[in-house]
Amino acid sequence: MRVGVLALQGAFREHQKMLGCCGVDTNQVRKPEQLEGINALVIPGGESTTMGKLLVEFGLFDPIVRLGQGGFPIFGTCAGLIMLAGEIAGSPQPSFGLMNISVERNAFGRQVDSFEADLDIPVIGDEPFKAVFIRAPYIIEAGSGVEILAMFSEKIVFARQENLLAAAFHPELTGDLRVHRYFLENCLGK
Repeated sequence: MRVGVLALQGAFREHQKMLGCCGVDTNQVRKPEQLEGINALVIPGGESTTMGKLLVEFGLFDPIVRLGQGGFPIFGTCAGLIMLAGEIAGSPQPSFGLMNISVERNAFGRQVDSFEADLDIPVIGDEPFKAVFIRAPYIIEAGSGVEILAMFSEKIVFARQENLLAAAFHPELTGDLRVHRYFLENCLGK
């Protein structure tokens, strides 16, 4: 099994490290041909507007949409969550439109407002997950087919829709493998 990690910006190396600790081989994805031979894709955090432009410029946008529509497992964190969304509130920026969710960018404030919080995520176990939020979005609305996995301050911050997983936080910065394992076991079926 091999998981691709979009490597245009953000903490892609940290995701690779976490996946490696889960016993999975990874590839950095920067070109469409690097999508071949992978079994899933992780879209890390970063700046979603820039990420969208780079995805189009590098010819990755449409191939990723086609993969997601075809049931390919994709996990988006922070900006990756924004890219998976069907709607981005108040923004004309492009998104994949794969998940039946509406999101708010930078919903918890600016960079200086970044924080950590313990989240209750029953699907990964009883112990709270220390989540890192950096200029984080949140899900305003989750439509049909979307399973809400975690909330923070009455806001949706972790959700799944079949093969797609979206987190408003950065699990790759924690050292806690449970969120990555959940993706591998439940969206990918490892």
